[in-house]
This record gives sequence, structure tokens and C-alpha cells, in this order.
Amino acid sequence: MADWSLMNWLRAAALVALAAAVALPAVFNPRASKPQVPEGRHEVVFWHFWGGADRAVVEDIVARFNAAQSKHFVRAIAMPGHNLELKFFLGLAGGDPPDVVNQDDPIVADWGYRGALTPLDELAPVEDVERLSEWLFPAARQLGSYDGRLYALANGLDIRALYYDAALLEQLGRSPPATLAELDELAELIAPPGDATRHERYGYVPDSRRLWAWGIVFGGRFYDPATGRITADSDAIVRALEWMASYSDRYGAATLLVFRHGDQALTGASFPLLEGRYAMIMDGQWRVRDVEAAISAARQTDRQPPKIGVCPLPAPEGGHANAGWVNGNFFVVPRGANNPQGAWEFMKFWSGFDGHAAEAARACVAGGWIPCAAEVVAAPVFQDYLQAHPMFAQFVELAQSAHQVPWPQIPVAQYYDEQIREAAQGAMYEGANPREVLEEATRRVQARLEEVLRETP
Repeated sequence: MADWSLMNWLRAAALVALAAAVALPAVFNPRASKPQVPEGRHEVVFWHFWGGADRAVVEDIVARFNAAQSKHFVRAIAMPGHNLELKFFLGLAGGDPPDVVNQDDPIVADWGYRGALTPLDELAPVEDVERLSEWLFPAARQLGSYDGRLYALANGLDIRALYYDAALLEQLGRSPPATLAELDELAELIAPPGDATRHERYGYVPDSRRLWAWGIVFGGRFYDPATGRITADSDAIVRALEWMASYSDRYGAATLLVFRHGDQALTGASFPLLEGRYAMIMDGQWRVRDVEAAISAARQTDRQPPKIGVCPLPAPEGGHANAGWVNGNFFVVPRGANNPQGAWEFMKFWSGFDGHAAEAARACVAGGWIPCAAEVVAAPVFQDYLQAHPMFAQFVELAQSAHQVPWPQIPVAQYYDEQIREAAQGAMYEGANPREVLEEATRRVQARLEEVLRETP
């Protein structure tokens, strides 16, 4: 995209950002409290969204990088909450962007199309980037790619699987569901439809936010890169939403909606499975820590510890095994960064590429993150971690599957996400026809995509 076009976009983005800035506390100055950069080093300004205990993990990684070499010095600036993108626009429009940003929203294609990001093949030799592409797991490669080029380097993946109450299934004489039919059968056995009393625990209830996962499990794809067409209305994805909505038909949409709202009333970040609200639930690898903490707490008080298992999302006939929706964390380098080479070295250090697998393994162990490459998984420190946390190993195995698929890498991915969630909510809780709402979502997203792509390059 030509510089004038990028600048027009940045000016517009900055106006929106400035209008919203009144909601920001005090005066935003990301370069305040600047630490002293050691003599002879080049500063790397690093923005990230990590907070809480994870922030300390990030700061330790930064300290290790700074100690591992003497050319660059990373200064980490935490920006938790929902204002990182807004501040990014302000910095880019003002000609003072950070050198590297860690993100987890579907922005790679949008920012890459608009010329706001530096492709990785402009940071490193093409042969190195090609080697990186082969080094990454398929899902990690897709997360960072747009239009045939890598614009981002993933440093951690998020995978969803099916957690289940193993003790309850043993009492029922049942095994974890290996197929979707088995999942449905178990769900009805545990919470029979038509029961006059309101269920305090359900066997399983689909989450309207997770059509992205079930659509892939059913064998669908949400975008066809060969034709540039949005395919949310394909038969496989329609069948997935029909199946999700069938639970509302069984139990009543209003009843399930109220029950779902009850999940939000749980204190803190309580895991609904551990609270006894479900026998099976889809969730990510971060819940392994919750399960292990509950087991440890029970043993300290002589209570019976929970017995929880995890397995891949069960597929219907004709669907995909070991499938689902994946997202994760990744680094991007803005156009106009002051020290892009320092950013590239830091990205490699954290992700594990080019001889840094052991350092990346340490980072993943500290943060409870899934590595983005087999070399990092194979590192001794990470193998020791998997031995100590066998439930986590199931997610790492799934991360390597070609059927773990992220959001489509298109410039309107965030809008697409909104439309898919609205369609799923309409079908599950408002009685809308699944095919019709997906056809409407497809039309809207296709129109928005074509509108964006018509902009002058």
C-alpha cells in the first residue's frame, strides 16, 4: 500500500483513537519512567498486554534476553486491558511506534494489508523466513501469515479440548466420548431432556462463542483463499450450528441462557466443571492449572480430590479428529519502528527460533504456554514439564494437528468474529434458522471484505 494511503488510514484511526482517549486514565506516556539503556546498546521498545502473574514472567524473559547479548536492550511496557490497539494507532500516527508488539487479537491481516506492519522477510533473509515457516507448527504459521507472507511470529498457542468429570463417567460405566454421538448420549444421560425439575448440572451445553471450533470439527472452513470467498454458510458449518442449537431445542433456550449467565456469577475465574455445573465442557489449556490447584487443595484438607480428564473435541461422522479453533500470542513489528533488527532478535529469543529453543521452553514452562514448534516441545526442560503435568500434554499434542485452525487471515477478521458470534447467539437463543443467519453473516462479511479490498493500494 502506498505511503499516502497508509497515512490517510492512520489519520482516520488517530482521530478515532483521540476521541476515545478521554476514557483513558490520566495522560498516556508509554516512554515515561524510561530505564537507562546501557552504553553501546540499542533500545527495543516492547509493548505487551500481559498483567498479573504473567507480567512477572514477561519481565523475566526480557531480563534474560538483555543478559544473553550486548547489542540490544529491551524495555517492556505493560498495557493490559483493551487500549493497546488504540495506543498503537496513536503511536503509529505520531511517528513514534514501539519496536515490537505482542498481540492476541486477529489483527495480522488487517494491519498487514494496510501497510502498518513490517513483513518478516524485510527483517531477515528470505531463506531464514522460509526456514522459520517450516519450523513452526501449521497453526502458528497460519496465525502469522497474510497473503502468502509472514507478518507475525507466534510465541504461544491456545488450544481447546473437552474436559470431563472422570469420576462421574466411571460411576456411569462410560468412557470419555470419542464421537459426537457419544457426547450427545452422555449429555442426555446426565441431564435428561424433558425433566420437570431444573437441572443443577448439565452433561454438556455448547457455547455460542465456539462455532469457530465446532465448524472446523464438523469438517468446515470459514474462508476459501483460492476464491477469496467467505464460506460461513457451507454445509459443514451449518450442520455444526444446527447441532449447537439442538441443545436449546432439548432443554429450552431461555433455560440454557439463564444457566449460562450463572457461570458468569462464579467467583473469580472459577472453572464451571470444578463447580459441578457441567460433566463435560470445552476449555483451554490454562484450566490445567485450575484442576491441579483444586486437587492440591483437596489433598491438604483430606477431601476427595476431583478426578478430571481431557480429550479431543469429538467429531461427527465425516468430521475431523483432533480439530478445533486455535488462537495465540504473536509478535508484530510496526512500520517505522526505530529498531526493527533488535525486535527481530528478541522475537526469535522468545519464540525459540534459530537456536533459542531452550530459552523458549523455559518461557513456556513459566507461563504455562503451548510452544509453537516441535523443537521447543522437545527441549528437555519442556519435556520435564509435560512429565509433571500430563494433562497439559494433550493440548500440546493437539497443537501439532493440521486441523487446528485460527480465524481466517483476512483484513476484516474482527468483524467476521462479531458476525459469527451474533449468528450463533441468534440460532441458539432466539430461535433463528441456522442456515439463514449464517447466510446473512456470509453476505455481510463478504461485502465488508470487498469494500476494504477496493481501497486504493
